[in-house]
Amino acid sequence: MSGQFEAIVTTVPGPRSHSLATTLAATEPRGVTRLARNFPVFWESGDGALVKDVDGNRYLDLTSAFGVALTGHANPKVAAAIARQAELLAHGMGDVHPTAVRVKLLERLAALAPVEDARTFLCSSGSEAIEFALKTAMLATGEPNVLAFAGGYHGLSYGALEVSGITKFRKPWQRQLRESTTFARFPDPREPKSSERALDAISKALRKDTLIGAILVEPIMGRGGIRIPPDGFLKGLRALCNQTDTMLIVDEIYTAFGRTGTMFACERENVSPDILCVGKALGGGFPISAAIASGEIASAWAPSDGESLHTSTYLGNPMGCAAALANLDEIERLDVPAIARSRDQVIGERLNTLKRNDARIAAVRGRGLLWALEFKTPILAKHCVTHALRRGLLLLQTGVHGECIAITPPAVMTLEQLDRAIEILGNSIHDDPVTH
Repeated sequence: MSGQFEAIVTTVPGPRSHSLATTLAATEPRGVTRLARNFPVFWESGDGALVKDVDGNRYLDLTSAFGVALTGHANPKVAAAIARQAELLAHGMGDVHPTAVRVKLLERLAALAPVEDARTFLCSSGSEAIEFALKTAMLATGEPNVLAFAGGYHGLSYGALEVSGITKFRKPWQRQLRESTTFARFPDPREPKSSERALDAISKALRKDTLIGAILVEPIMGRGGIRIPPDGFLKGLRALCNQTDTMLIVDEIYTAFGRTGTMFACERENVSPDILCVGKALGGGFPISAAIASGEIASAWAPSDGESLHTSTYLGNPMGCAAALANLDEIERLDVPAIARSRDQVIGERLNTLKRNDARIAAVRGRGLLWALEFKTPILAKHCVTHALRRGLLLLQTGVHGECIAITPPAVMTLEQLDRAIEILGNSIHDDPVTH
């Protein structure tokens, strides 16, 4: 039983982590990994809801590694599928000579996605999926501009950055961006009629800029602090797009495959996107993502004459396709949406108990296996993350200003592990601040 929980056997970070940090600092650009005396630890292995570092310390994971490890770290079925495919064929020829396993995954996604006559482009990262969606929307509408949301996050490559609404990510490269995106305010359920006001402002923005061909939205804002819009907002957005012949692109890179209680978060309101972007949990740890467009919209692309206008070397990588198929089997076997629904009240009650006992916590919000604790200052969130690490708990700081902690456990985390993780979280909140 004790092997199911955290176990700290050295100082955190331990000596091997410190040694690797020194090497990393000498070999990687400074802007990538934050290195401090108390952060980070270097991972070596994972198992279900647990991660072990290079010093032998074991951690409970409330991050799912950015939401990726939905079916658990090193899921045996996914690992076996990757190994079998690697022995058979590790790499194909993308848009030239496809593989059978790619076709199988495309069929599976077409059957799953709430998109009419679904046609799927496979890629490696969330940014790539977003950029294919943007290209597809422009081909289908003839209009180059996009309406997205302040606080939204869709990736950091240039096409995705253009439509991402977090200033700190955009500012250093502002002069290289097209500045063709209108950023609307994301509605807040704590404010009366915020959904109606948001939809009215979006309607006015569409009339003002007639070059807007698509609206890009996260059904639950992820990197922006797990912000959930009022019920009916997504359905209202769909209706507005129908009225104005505007494409609706739904970014479910974070929320897809059951994390919020339905296979896709947009299904909660029975909304069918024109284009649906997925990633993170799709491959169970193998980098694979997808942009899933309706057949009518996908037909805006001309047939290939042998030189694809949008492709990549690793399009539909066979190992990625095999990993995704195995992981989708695991999502179905575990019934991840049902697990998420069963955890919803449990997590909400425990986090709200922490809030009631500590005035420094400003808000609790979430759904299923996707939650946030919002602190009154970013330094409090940062302090909690570093102290939790020392106690054997992995947390992720998030929010537009870093004011939140995301609570995104793997679906395979047991109730006992979850209780212990939230107990450590509570203890970490009450630790005295340290100098960073």
